[in-house]
Amino acid sequence: MMLSWHDHLMIVPIVLPMLVAGFMLLLGEGRATAKAVVNVAATLALLAVAIALLRQADTGPVRVAVYLAANWPAPFGIALALDRLSAIMLLLTAIMALGSLLYSLARWHRAGVHFHPLFQLQLMGLNGAFLTADLFNLFVFFEILLAASYGLLLHGSGPQRVKAGLHYIAVNLVGSSLFLIGVALIYGVTGTLNMADVAVRIGQVAGSDRMLMEAGAAILGVAFLIKAGAWPLNFWLPPSYAAASPPAAALFSIMTKVGVYVILRLSLLMFGDQAGESSGFVQQWILYVGLATLTFGTLGMLASQNTGRLAGFAVIISSGTLLSAVGFGRDSVTAAALFYLVSSTLALGAFFLLQELMERSRTFGADLLAVTLEAFGLDRPVDTEEDMSTTDIGVAIPAAMAFLGLSFIACALVLSGLPPLSGFVAKFALLTTILNPDGLTPEVGSPEPVLAWVLLGLLVASGLTTVVSLTRIGIRAFWVPSGRAQPRLRVIEVFPIAAMLVLGIVLMVQAQPAMRYFTDTARALHHPDDYVRGIMSARQAGPGGATP
Repeated sequence: MMLSWHDHLMIVPIVLPMLVAGFMLLLGEGRATAKAVVNVAATLALLAVAIALLRQADTGPVRVAVYLAANWPAPFGIALALDRLSAIMLLLTAIMALGSLLYSLARWHRAGVHFHPLFQLQLMGLNGAFLTADLFNLFVFFEILLAASYGLLLHGSGPQRVKAGLHYIAVNLVGSSLFLIGVALIYGVTGTLNMADVAVRIGQVAGSDRMLMEAGAAILGVAFLIKAGAWPLNFWLPPSYAAASPPAAALFSIMTKVGVYVILRLSLLMFGDQAGESSGFVQQWILYVGLATLTFGTLGMLASQNTGRLAGFAVIISSGTLLSAVGFGRDSVTAAALFYLVSSTLALGAFFLLQELMERSRTFGADLLAVTLEAFGLDRPVDTEEDMSTTDIGVAIPAAMAFLGLSFIACALVLSGLPPLSGFVAKFALLTTILNPDGLTPEVGSPEPVLAWVLLGLLVASGLTTVVSLTRIGIRAFWVPSGRAQPRLRVIEVFPIAAMLVLGIVLMVQAQPAMRYFTDTARALHHPDDYVRGIMSARQAGPGGATP
């Protein structure tokens, strides 16, 4: 069957960054400006493709586009699948990538070698993980994004990054080993690694083999929970994210969502109603792990004094909230969780970039700033023209400090879930659907109401803790005038932060159409028949064509 050019867009988010990364490696290390131009052009192209794929995925009530890369029919060949969920993640990745890249062009991209190729390889791994319909290729793309993240974490050098990087690498190597073990067990029992084919065969597994298959799924889940930053496997996350350069940390904020994405996808695909005796096998455990992660993140944020570690614990709170929502196993809760996923990721990305700019206005407790300034040769003292002790009242607020203050307040509102921004809409939708799903009252004696109220308490506590912690950071950054120099901001640093926060405001204003899209996405996830049928019935291409 002959296809038009737009039917091949699905392969572009994987092939384009791979080719661009190879091309930039050929340019050598002395062509930083040329690499930056190529990287920005490629990332803009990925953003345009992601928007087109999002529109394509939303053309029908449930539509799954399948691309057979080698023209072998499923389950034997490499299959890529695009539905609403993967389209959301592709667009969110492109947005976070473009913001991080533009911010890095101020100076961070010159702080080490191979930043731009590693950046594109990171995008290749992320996009591939969201598009693949095969467990082994999921492992391949996981390894690509992890290998690139090792280099990006170490970008800028320094003992703090090397120490955190070694811990990060060790933990993720263990996770990769568990990934392989889990995949091997599932393949040994079901005889396939195609996700749709596994979903078909899992209900036919003999009773004697069911425990082995469930053990493989559990081991696989542990590997995903490591990447999602779930407790007790997230001890590596705060120091690693705090040590990473701001653009790398902002991009890493989408990496934990890869683990959440895979857990959401596979738990509903493999252990839905069609799984027979294994139906709902992991759902309750995901809920418990999510609640524990949310608790740990709340306590960690309250104890954090460093802005970078505080941002890392905010990522853990986000993961815990999402895992708890996934564990409830209802499409209405999943829809609200997807809204929260987009809102929190945008806010976290902006906050990771904002923290470095905030540190520039402080001359105390800024070890990371001192290292950064020295590395870039910017450690000269800044002369102040006014005596802060005599100008505490009636002084016009500089534009730079006004931007930093307003951006910080916006991040704090979204991350804590306070009105009126998108974080409040997301948490309100979560609590509404959990406590009163579709206006129905759960059966008396069901354990679900208890867990729902536990999650309510944790969400309120995490929001209050976030307010307290960020207020403490804000006072230190903006309300202590002693010896403070005015920060020097560049437009290319300010623009990505402003753009991410504006997108969060747009998400709030357009909450109704956004929730409609997320609701359709959640319904398709909880009823994966169309996903399975679309992959298993994908037709091979005729001469000169590709597969639909």
